[in-house]
Amino acid sequence: MAGEVWTIGKLLKWTEEYFTKAGLDSPRLDGEVLLCHVLNKERIYLYVHFDQPLTKEELAQYKVCIKERVQHKPVAHIVGHKEFMGLDFKVNETTLIPRPDTEILVEAVISRLKTGQEGLGTIADIGTGSGAICLSLLNYLPELNAVTVDISPEAIEVAKENAEILGLSDRIEFFQGDMLEPIKDRKFTAIVSNPPYIPEGDIVGLEPDVKDYEPISALVAGPDGLDYYRCLVAEAGTMIDDDGFLALEIGINQAKALESLGREHGWGRCEIIKDLAGIDRVVILWKQK
Repeated sequence: MAGEVWTIGKLLKWTEEYFTKAGLDSPRLDGEVLLCHVLNKERIYLYVHFDQPLTKEELAQYKVCIKERVQHKPVAHIVGHKEFMGLDFKVNETTLIPRPDTEILVEAVISRLKTGQEGLGTIADIGTGSGAICLSLLNYLPELNAVTVDISPEAIEVAKENAEILGLSDRIEFFQGDMLEPIKDRKFTAIVSNPPYIPEGDIVGLEPDVKDYEPISALVAGPDGLDYYRCLVAEAGTMIDDDGFLALEIGINQAKALESLGREHGWGRCEIIKDLAGIDRVVILWKQK
């Protein structure tokens, strides 16, 4: 790059070609997000300033980002944040990066909690990570309160910071511990979780962006990927109000197993919600009176 005049448009074109050769899935988008990070601008800025040259300092910073990305470091970790449900969340190597599939879980919970009335109660988010699920719910349901649990104190600190940034700290409590244990004496309108659900044998097949940079403990759940579901389905029923529910994001081909677990532990109606690709993505188990 040295000695040349690199405009925004020229740099984006070069980056797209370079990332494509490196086998990255979204070369153009990655380049745009990284360049926005370096310039501290929104993406629309790039398109109306195609002919703007970058300074030497900006090029040097961008070059560092490029090197990290071709080593499969996730873009969200390079820039330090990720958009989810229209909100911006800080992320780092101690938290999973929020994914679009998880928005289906959040939207399903929002639509099943009554809105516009006083006292929506309190929900629990188990394995909160960055706080993306529970903080999105609080943002879009102003009458709701939440408690969150994560086994990682570092992840809890990230979630606390996100709550502060979003102005939601007064409606949320944070607990460090294993699954439901820290809140087992509480009652909730609903319990929500995107727990680890990848079978141990599948970890070798994950993309390098995931297995090399995201916390494995937040991904893998025993030989069949169901370890955490067994705990939640077995124990959550006594912690949920009548007419409440347990909402879970699931992996591929896990819906029927969750439905069977629900029956085994006395849950009522089971809803299975598909993602945009037609894959079962969310299971909701309703509490029987």
